[in-house]
Amino acid sequence: MDRSVSGIILAGGLSRRMGGGDKPLLSLGNRRLVDRVAARLQPQVGALAINANGDPERFTVAGLPVLPDTVPDYPGPLAGVLTGLEWAAMNPACEALASAAGDTPFFPRDVVERLAEAARKQPGTIAVASSAGRWHPTFALWPLGLRDVLRHFLVDEDNRRVSAFMERHGFVQVEFPMIEAEGLRIDPFFNINTPDDLAQAERLLQSVDL
Repeated sequence: MDRSVSGIILAGGLSRRMGGGDKPLLSLGNRRLVDRVAARLQPQVGALAINANGDPERFTVAGLPVLPDTVPDYPGPLAGVLTGLEWAAMNPACEALASAAGDTPFFPRDVVERLAEAARKQPGTIAVASSAGRWHPTFALWPLGLRDVLRHFLVDEDNRRVSAFMERHGFVQVEFPMIEAEGLRIDPFFNINTPDDLAQAERLLQSVDL
């Protein structure tokens, strides 16, 4: 656990490809996605919250603070990151925020440690996870000092692109290996967007100890 890092689970999306509703509240095996994500991220950070809009009561079973976007009109993952940064900044011991997508149940159990290690080598930059030649901007370590410029980017510039913000302010990619098990090659950042993805995740859960 790194007490200088707080964590935010990004669960504020509209889930259009799943037909609406809350993807993180879907069941995978005998547990909800959000509970699986929290169980992986919580041991890696000093404090953890969920970013979600609407009635917070639907997430209370996770036992974590539920933080709505601090900017209007559901502008996407960056709004969740900003919300997390502003929340984390209230803790004087916190230096950075780790973000994780609420629909990605198999991400590495050392993602925060490895992102923090990369960030220490390039202070002030965003460390972002990648795998199989693709980067995953919702899995990143964000310096708390970015919160004012991020609010300007979202509100004043009306720019919602996570990759555009990272490219402007500097980032380092941290490559994570694919999971090889029982003849399967699994992306650790496999995320659930559609009913077919959820069915595939169920098969993976039954085949491999993830």
